[in-house]
Amino acid sequence: MDIRQLRYFVTVAEEANFTRAAARLHLAQPGVSAQVRRLEKELGHPLLDRSGRSVTLTEVGEAVLPYARAALTAVEAARQTAEEFTGLLRGQVTLGLVSGAAAAAHEFDLAAVLAGFHEDHPKVEIALTEDTSERMLTALNRGDLDIAVIGLADEEPPPGTSVQVLVDEPLVAAVAPDDGALTPPDRTSIPLAELRDRPLISLPRGTGLRGVLDRACARAGFQPRIAFEAAAPLFLAQLAARGLGVAVVPALPAGVAAALGLRTLEITEPRLRGRVALAWRADGPSSPAATVLLDLLRKTLTPPGEKCLGTGPDAP
Repeated sequence: MDIRQLRYFVTVAEEANFTRAAARLHLAQPGVSAQVRRLEKELGHPLLDRSGRSVTLTEVGEAVLPYARAALTAVEAARQTAEEFTGLLRGQVTLGLVSGAAAAAHEFDLAAVLAGFHEDHPKVEIALTEDTSERMLTALNRGDLDIAVIGLADEEPPPGTSVQVLVDEPLVAAVAPDDGALTPPDRTSIPLAELRDRPLISLPRGTGLRGVLDRACARAGFQPRIAFEAAAPLFLAQLAARGLGVAVVPALPAGVAAALGLRTLEITEPRLRGRVALAWRADGPSSPAATVLLDLLRKTLTPPGEKCLGTGPDAP
């Protein structure tokens, strides 16, 4: 029995599927299956029931799983302790970035911070992935991600998570200049209810901005009519400029709106906000390297005056 076999077993149990577990482990599925079977052979009992459409734990597997998790935790703690004594950061930090967050590059320079961290700690491998906020929050709680840059759909952080806001700006309706119903010259805002029957262009489900829009519309008593979805706010604005609908996006830089020929109207009644935030587990990152990177990101990217929100030790 070795740690690798225990890690594969725990991952398959969590995913209930060998293919998904292999993808999460960045391995080929046959190799994962073979290692789990060797573990079962060594223990003398099947740990997984493979007869159904999804993989489930056997009675023995249910009993073994907590010990397998405890063993993995103990090994990681031993590695962290050794790293702390040497004073040399090693290992890997996994960072998630919400789809479309690159559009906020004018607000914070994540690439520069990561480059500086890599220069100071060349033995640490940084893994960066892009996904929706919902899936990244699940990955954070599961331990697959150490830190994430997410879009916030609610005022309060998700359970078990601490966040620190990086960007907080109004959401606007971006409309083509020939849309006479919405763009009289002196108009600067639009009530949310006035978008009830309009074709809307928005970020996909699972993003923080889309969550803000969907929940606000639900409270107003209607379901938004989404005509187009895309991960990049600039592309959404380009679609709106072609007259394909009203784009609901974070406030556009004046030069971008002018170049596209768009009018932007602040959404009111209620006013909607688009917020991008750093997120991490409330009990803190799982490794010294991730802790150092999180501290650097919080000090470097967070605007003055922003506070940590959540239930962890750094929460107010």
